[in-house]
Amino acid sequence: MEYHRSDRSAKRNGHIMKMITDQLVETTPFVERQSHDGASASFVGPRSDFRMVALIILWCVMAGQARSEEPRAVEFLRRARSETSGRVLSPPQWTQLDLTVDNGLKYLATQQEADGSFPTLPHAKPGVTGLCILAFLSRGHLPNEGPYGRHLQLAVEYILSVQRQDGLFTNQPVEATLTSHGVSHVAMYNHGICGLMLSELYGTTGSFQNESVRKAIVKGLAFSQARQSQTSVLGKVTGGFDYLIPSRSHPGLDLPITSCHLLFFRSAKNAGFDVPADCALDAMRYVKSCYDAKGHTFSYRDQQTFSRGLTGCGILALSLAGEYETEMARDAGDWLLEQSFEQFNRSRSGHDRYFYSAYYCSQAMFQLGGRYWNRYYPPVLATLAKHQRADGGWDREFGDTDRYGNAYSSSLAILALTPPYQLLPIFQR
Repeated sequence: MEYHRSDRSAKRNGHIMKMITDQLVETTPFVERQSHDGASASFVGPRSDFRMVALIILWCVMAGQARSEEPRAVEFLRRARSETSGRVLSPPQWTQLDLTVDNGLKYLATQQEADGSFPTLPHAKPGVTGLCILAFLSRGHLPNEGPYGRHLQLAVEYILSVQRQDGLFTNQPVEATLTSHGVSHVAMYNHGICGLMLSELYGTTGSFQNESVRKAIVKGLAFSQARQSQTSVLGKVTGGFDYLIPSRSHPGLDLPITSCHLLFFRSAKNAGFDVPADCALDAMRYVKSCYDAKGHTFSYRDQQTFSRGLTGCGILALSLAGEYETEMARDAGDWLLEQSFEQFNRSRSGHDRYFYSAYYCSQAMFQLGGRYWNRYYPPVLATLAKHQRADGGWDREFGDTDRYGNAYSSSLAILALTPPYQLLPIFQR
């Protein structure tokens, strides 16, 4: 499969111009206002200077100059918005962030295998490869463009190659019974992550017209919608998702899997795909049923196990539904502020995985913004930067998820760090 640069360049430029326009609204103190009679008032203040910068950036992109530097042009505007919403990072911290993320991506590129996938358990490759692609996208890298263009093209081709006829993204036969960390366990994670990644790629480029990608998203959505629970499970709230083969020992639905598919639904909707409103509403109903009002956390299917990662999942789901101002989201955010990530790669319990939790909590706290983000993010940046290995990667995740390898932990670390760039549409505030 080839990504046709000539066909997508015009649409890509239009997308960049829209992105620039969006950032101008956010980054300047003066905006165009409507008069009482509905007529537009004139632009005033420094916005005209920003417009000139935007035109220069767009001209450079259209002229094809230093394509590998294109992410930095957009990044300039992203940074401006991030800083005006609260100056969380100092210039030295921005430098630390850039170096840490860039070294992490260099490491990931060295780990890619010949078929385009990234190393992990064989049946977990679709999901881990999807996370690695998202990590590159979150820094502004795209297939067939810049230093990692070829890496990303191969990785996307791998994802497309493992989709079954029924739409599920999996590369291995499913066991007859639910197997811990087996295909039946991870396939729904694989599917949600791959669907999210393809939708973000489609939405980020604004011109990703490749028909095979569009068809894969459509098929993936159909599979997810068919799998979404439509009947009660032992009297529990419906609307969520479960493993491919339901658990007999812990019946019910699964919050992390539901969160994966909610992200897929929202990203696909943002990219222009048809996603019935009921799909998201039903899933949100399930997410809210997982909230423990006494502990201010979100819990697992047993209604007893809670963690940073589960609570991050819940807050992020609420935020995507526009409910980040609710008492539920704020109380859960307050609980997260009490949970430190400064003890590197250590967990509160068996279900509290460090990198997985950092990824979800970073996205969740960015959505909450204000004091939540200001207090949460700098220590996470400092800790992940301090413990990055000399080769640019991070250690395997402590606990039973160490089996998924360093590409898994490193991609999650990068995604936990990159919210300030605001390059993935799904995670934009």
